[in-house]
Amino acid sequence: MLDITQPPTHPLIAASILSADFGAMAKDCQDVLGKGADLLHIDVMDGHFVSNLTMGADMIRGVRRHLPDVFLDVHLMVQRPGDYVDSFAQAGANLFAFHVEVCKPMRPDGVDAGELIKRIRDAGMSPGMVVNPPTTLQQLEQGIGPHLNDLDLVLVMSVIPGRSGQKFIPEVLEKTRWLKERTAPGTRIEMDGGLNVETTPLAVAAGTDVIVTASALFGSDDRAKVIVAMKAAGV
Repeated sequence: MLDITQPPTHPLIAASILSADFGAMAKDCQDVLGKGADLLHIDVMDGHFVSNLTMGADMIRGVRRHLPDVFLDVHLMVQRPGDYVDSFAQAGANLFAFHVEVCKPMRPDGVDAGELIKRIRDAGMSPGMVVNPPTTLQQLEQGIGPHLNDLDLVLVMSVIPGRSGQKFIPEVLEKTRWLKERTAPGTRIEMDGGLNVETTPLAVAAGTDVIVTASALFGSDDRAKVIVAMKAAGV
């Protein structure tokens, strides 16, 4: 299984199953992995933090049952991520990433990020944190900065979270460069939103080493070609 803490030789491709065929999920996942994707990205939405409502522990458990050796990168767009640590670990999640926007100090009555990171690691998962496009560099520094040495991944959203197929927001590259200057070699910088063969080189040049791709991959008639082109970015 992939070791997310090892610096990759090429950008890792995380296939976002939000754009897969839900009626043939295992088959679609096996297809993109067989064509070169490195890991699977699972978007969990609670209908509150974002307006959409998507997958949970049952989906993670089902994917794990069919694909026992694949790395499952779970992104929680939820108001109360702490409610899901134990159930997601038991379902087979490898990485558990939660939003800085639900944490103190951005939300005074919100999550204590340090305590949640410890719970995630104690449950046997890699901890990650996520930052949305409107969140400022100052808020990023205050909310994620103190925890960078404890994280295995930081996810920079390059669209407003909640649905796939949106246009890439290039302004987020400034946050990526800020993170690249401050993260240790064992911490991955991931980007999600509007990434395709044209925008991936911009993300990689700014310091991204994990590329989340959804509609650009699953909607392609030549998935292998898309993955090859994305992996070639920056190499």
